[in-house]
Amino acid sequence: MKYSKATNYALHTIMYLTVVTPEKRIGVQQLAEKQGVSPTYLSKILTKLVKAGMIESVSGANGGYKLKPNWEAISFLDIIHAIEGSTSLFDCCLNHNPECLIQKAMVSAEEKMEQELKNQTIGDLAKKMSVIL
Repeated sequence: MKYSKATNYALHTIMYLTVVTPEKRIGVQQLAEKQGVSPTYLSKILTKLVKAGMIESVSGANGGYKLKPNWEAISFLDIIHAIEGSTSLFDCCLNHNPECLIQKAMVSAEEKMEQELKNQTIGDLAKKMSVIL
């Protein structure tokens, strides 16, 4: 199982916004340079995060991106769903038989993983980072 690079960039962008200060707007150019990615590519990722209600964007000379209020409650799963969607990782090849034991095992494992990702919030990670910094 592998998440896309877009999810990686989204997670790192959100964390960077928490470190810089959640209230400060940061331009896409600065965010892209920080991660070594093209501003065009990162803009597409940021658009998904804006649509998901995690960050806000402001146009113009003093514009940029910043975290929305209550950003501390954003979970890793929220970010993953904003970028990857929320479809199941496993799709049983036997006509979606609800009695398929392999399907049941995979769904159970995925639910546990999703619960762990849901429990890991940006706020919790930001607290850990402030101790390190």
